[in-house]
Amino acid sequence: MTINAKFTVTEMHQGAPGLAHGGLLSCAFDEALGKLMWLVRQPAVTGKLETLFLAPVPVGTTLHIQAEIVGQEGRKIYCRAEGRIGSNEGVVAVEAAAIFIVVPMEHFISNAPEGFRDVLAGRTDLSIDTEFEINP
Repeated sequence: MTINAKFTVTEMHQGAPGLAHGGLLSCAFDEALGKLMWLVRQPAVTGKLETLFLAPVPVGTTLHIQAEIVGQEGRKIYCRAEGRIGSNEGVVAVEAAAIFIVVPMEHFISNAPEGFRDVLAGRTDLSIDTEFEINP
């Protein structure tokens, strides 16, 4: 199971002058990898996230992220992702690997704002899109 996402680096995401901040790139990958949990329809939280920075990502660049689930063992869901500069065929600039931990839905319901509780409790139909922008 895979998802595709886009993350456009703006000046607000800058770390070193003209380049994306590594922490914000990690955040974008956590978001993309987390969306995979909607595909398996299991509530889960990030247990571990490793990010490998292979090439600088300049401000103004769109990073094309492809994330996939590579396995599951008990409550652990293993995922990986890569981010390519400019297109799905571009240079791989960032790779990530994560372990998500399946948790009871109550974990999210009890902490959600009132408007989201019906959605999380399954009382509202929710469509799943496998292609999205992280910062629309």
